[in-house]
Amino acid sequence: MKKISTKITSFILIAILICACNAVKRVPDGKLLLTKNEINVNDKGINDENVFNQLYQKPNSTLLGYRLRLNLYNLANLNADSTYAAKFTNNPEKYNRMSKWLSEKQVNRLGQSFWYNGIHAFLIKTGEPPIIIDQEKAKKSVLRLKYFYFNNGFFNVATDFKIDTTDIKKAKIKYNIQLGNAFTLDSIKSRITTVALDSLYQSNKSNSFLKSGIQYKTADFENERNRITTNFRNNGAYYFQPNYVTFDIDTIKKVNQADITLQIKDYSYQDGDSTKTAPFKLYKISDVNIYTDYSPSSDKINSTDSVTYNNFNLYGQRKIKYKPRAITNAIFIAKGGLYADVKTVLTTRYLNNLKIFNYPSIQYEVDKRDTTAQSLIAKIYLTPRKKFSFGTTLDITHSNIQDFGIGLSVSETIRNVFNGAETLEIAARGNIGASKDLANPKNNFFNVSEYGLDLKLNIPRILMPFNTDRIIPKSMIPSTLITIGFAKQQNIGLDKENFTGGVSYNWTPKINSTARFDLFNTQFVRNLNPRNYFNVYGSSYNALNRISKLYNTNSNYIDNASEKNLIIERGTSGFTNDVLNNNASFLKPIEAPDFESIKSIEERRLRLTENDFILATSFTFSKTTKRDLGDNNFYLFKTKIESAGTILSAFANISNQKKNFNGNYDIFKLEYSEYVKTEFDYIKHWGLSRERVIAFRSFFGIAIPFGNSNYIPFSRSYFSGGSNDNRAWQPYGLGPGSSGALDDFNEANMKIALSTEFRFKVAGNLKGAVFADAGNIWNVLDNVVDEKSTFTGFSDLENIALGTGFGLRYDLSFFVIRFDLGFKTYNPANETNRKWFKEYNFSNSVLNFGINYPF
Repeated sequence: MKKISTKITSFILIAILICACNAVKRVPDGKLLLTKNEINVNDKGINDENVFNQLYQKPNSTLLGYRLRLNLYNLANLNADSTYAAKFTNNPEKYNRMSKWLSEKQVNRLGQSFWYNGIHAFLIKTGEPPIIIDQEKAKKSVLRLKYFYFNNGFFNVATDFKIDTTDIKKAKIKYNIQLGNAFTLDSIKSRITTVALDSLYQSNKSNSFLKSGIQYKTADFENERNRITTNFRNNGAYYFQPNYVTFDIDTIKKVNQADITLQIKDYSYQDGDSTKTAPFKLYKISDVNIYTDYSPSSDKINSTDSVTYNNFNLYGQRKIKYKPRAITNAIFIAKGGLYADVKTVLTTRYLNNLKIFNYPSIQYEVDKRDTTAQSLIAKIYLTPRKKFSFGTTLDITHSNIQDFGIGLSVSETIRNVFNGAETLEIAARGNIGASKDLANPKNNFFNVSEYGLDLKLNIPRILMPFNTDRIIPKSMIPSTLITIGFAKQQNIGLDKENFTGGVSYNWTPKINSTARFDLFNTQFVRNLNPRNYFNVYGSSYNALNRISKLYNTNSNYIDNASEKNLIIERGTSGFTNDVLNNNASFLKPIEAPDFESIKSIEERRLRLTENDFILATSFTFSKTTKRDLGDNNFYLFKTKIESAGTILSAFANISNQKKNFNGNYDIFKLEYSEYVKTEFDYIKHWGLSRERVIAFRSFFGIAIPFGNSNYIPFSRSYFSGGSNDNRAWQPYGLGPGSSGALDDFNEANMKIALSTEFRFKVAGNLKGAVFADAGNIWNVLDNVVDEKSTFTGFSDLENIALGTGFGLRYDLSFFVIRFDLGFKTYNPANETNRKWFKEYNFSNSVLNFGINYPF
């Protein structure tokens, strides 16, 4: 208690010290601290961040209105070294005493310690020096504001500024802007001297960014210049560059209007000492030469092997190790076709995606054999990567169940394994982790372990017995992935062996979209220790044990006469079997609700301890408008549909297989899962400014068992709660419905999730957020009959839980460390008058740790 009081007192003293800082402490006499910028446009104040970004000087940053970083800077001693030296200059005896006690070297080094020097360096680095009003920068800001509005069509803009003193050594700057009328585009004409280019322009004119009647914007002219350049260079104009596109803007005898003339002159080139012009030529490709083992360090290429395949010429300085089709499939530059930038980009992208070459180099040269000088030879230089490469990775992990984990993986990659540009990866992995949610009788810190082996074969084409180019052309960069995996998990619980295998096809229909079709995805989960179920799922044991004390009369099932706790496994299985088989000799008469509870506990035990076999086919599609990592205005949509067991059931029906004693089909004496599952995931970000973003996510998923199954396997079900879900509840701690999370790991087969958060900058790389998470899980169309857990209609949407809270995130550029504190705002499991805000306190809050943003 004493330590806590000391910390609280220290915190209060530091807070008082910071708050007591004088903001103008380091503002020189005669100078003014900039406290605010105001911009008035046509006598009205504005808050447009794009306009404020034109200013050269901005006030010191604030946190909730307080200039924290400025005051931290003011706390620092800017001349800590001199201060330390002056301490002994004025008192040499003190230096002598300290030198005898420590030594001269240690006394001098003490001046560089954290207490005397480091703390001030930290305050200077973390803090922010005062922004002193500079009139020259204000004048530059005025000029920049004028250019900003000029570029948006206001040609007669007038600007000035005024400095208003608000306090001692404090002032704000008022920028006044009078726009006048905006100019619009009137007539738009073109003057292109090369006939071939003029024809290309006219055929594509409807896509122009410049339209008669729209407001003048410099950005539209730049976009039009780039559009024309792209169009021309994708249609053979090899030597065309953006600087050939110019615009004549005529405002003479016009009232707030401008006539536009697009001008493109002939090609200009050097011929000796003189400059000549000639009409642009549209070039065709006369040859495509591919150098399969090019070395950048070598000046000459001495080819000893060559192959011609489908009008492509392949050369090798040694024997060519690739099947020609494997390389030419990645080439979009075709002999006889027009030169096109887009084909160069696609070829580079596809070749790079093969992962067997370094970044390719593509060059063009004029074919001297063509007397018209309108042909190009495309030369593609490929530098092979090493055939074998060994890699290791060490990961620090965090998941919904595992609080902390350390993972190590080693891999061997073999490239061009079958001479068709295939890549084979063999990887072994191991992981140890700590989880507070799992049974841990020995109280070990690391109570989770897993190891596994994976094989992945990537084939850079669709592997099918028939041609798929018409459905999925090579421009979509298709590939086939074949995987086989094994993993063994030990978690002081059921322990599992997991065997997986699959064949999937991947392609990109468009630049910002991806598609994946899993022809089959097989998973076999084998539980190694099913008898340990009640040690792992303590809530199930407690419920069963409570009921047994009311009805059990068999002393062999309990540990002692006083406690009457069921023995695991003998007592739990014996009592359950007696109840379900109505063995009255060891039971008191049992009431119907308790019978149903025991039946439900046993069904859940069987479901979670039975081995699972899943043979699924699925299709996944995603689309995003995100351009790069810095884009704060985008959406991401992802959907998936999956069907499991349907093929096996169809085969069983056709082959007249007999059903087992449960009335289900099995394979290898194991009942397989049969269900259909679909998911929709939508994420949207709105960038309010560079550092302020509103992020939104919605998710809906449902898995419906049928035929051979009346429930969904645990590995394919949904849960709610956790650092990437509803952050006011622990993982698996919410739902189903209003049941109140009675089990240790609560899951169901339908999920709704909605989240939104406002993200903002706190200071430097430290970010903040406030958030709201809503959602729940339910059982629907399966074997669960509990009314509180099942979804029967729209009225059950009242059981959507709501959590709100705030968080801090530190951006390390390559990843983000995140802490979120969630509060239970609406808990559907509580009584009617206790659902709202009754658990809105720190004792019921959940602190979440995560890596990167939740969505």
